[in-house]
Amino acid sequence: MTNKKKIIWEYAKAIITALILAMLIRTFIIQAFKIPSGSMTPTLLIGDHILVNKFLYGTKIPFSDKRSLMFKKPERGDIIVFKYPENPSKDFIKRVVAIEGDVIESKNKMVHVNGNKVNEPYAQHTDSSMRPMGIEPRDNFGPVIVPKNKYFVMGDNRDQSYDSRYWGYVDMKDIKGKALILYWSWDSEKSWVRFGRIGSLIH
Repeated sequence: MTNKKKIIWEYAKAIITALILAMLIRTFIIQAFKIPSGSMTPTLLIGDHILVNKFLYGTKIPFSDKRSLMFKKPERGDIIVFKYPENPSKDFIKRVVAIEGDVIESKNKMVHVNGNKVNEPYAQHTDSSMRPMGIEPRDNFGPVIVPKNKYFVMGDNRDQSYDSRYWGYVDMKDIKGKALILYWSWDSEKSWVRFGRIGSLIH
């Protein structure tokens, strides 16, 4: 092999190795995600770019619904990325409000879990009108019991979020990971970087 071919082969090996490592990291460890809507305002804004921890809830075994090395299960308050139940090709991001076995209900916009009103300083309400039970579940629903291996999720922007109140529960097998850190934020309306948000932990 000539020196030129050796150099080309070394570059090729380096590129292939880097691509394989990048794929492994994206598949099993960390994945980038862009916030496309305002359903998680004020916690996450349109144009925020975040990193998602994919191994915390266990590494999904390819071609199965099983997970290995699960450090913990999602907890109330966790912000998770998951496959949208009505269209699994899309990823959604919401906050876990209730876990398996919990009894959840909403009374005039106030969420109650297991009979106790939940303190939600992150929740935002932009519409003062109240929609009664039976018309739609935005402000009043339940009580309902969360089934095994399922999670009830809601957006922090409660009056502007399409979530478990409408389409039901998130299955554990469809959860991709927990939102970890905000690494970039772009305000498209002002064409400006939100420098103050970069590097902040998501909670």
